[in-house]
Amino acid sequence: MKHFISIGLMLLLALPLFAQNQMSPEEEAKKLREGIDKEIDRLTTLLDLADWQVFYVDSTLTFNIESMRAEQKALAAAKVSNTDLYWETTDKWQEATYIQYRKIFNDKQWERYLKSGGSKEKKARDKRAAKAAKATADTQKK
Repeated sequence: MKHFISIGLMLLLALPLFAQNQMSPEEEAKKLREGIDKEIDRLTTLLDLADWQVFYVDSTLTFNIESMRAEQKALAAAKVSNTDLYWETTDKWQEATYIQYRKIFNDKQWERYLKSGGSKEKKARDKRAAKAAKATADTQKK
């Protein structure tokens, strides 16, 4: 359940892209940092992370979320209305985070992470990717 909060957080961070953004860039950056800090605190408490792990989690989240938002802003600037493309971008960066977390966490922490919702999130991403691949294959057959 707690992991779904992080999914919701990432989506909430992307919501301004779908609507007219009323926040200043400074306010947007502040909200982004607050969201990242909350997720770091959650993972630190849940997994009892060492200081070096907190550093790498922070770096990973900061880079991946900022990269995801930059790609989504580019889509919004291009006036892309296909929500599947936004989901693909989100899934790409969440998968990158998942892969990096596996490198950061020890086996016990990884199991706890997966049990806290990481495995369900991964399955949902894989399911969306399979659906997109099937749709692409069906389109190419026509």
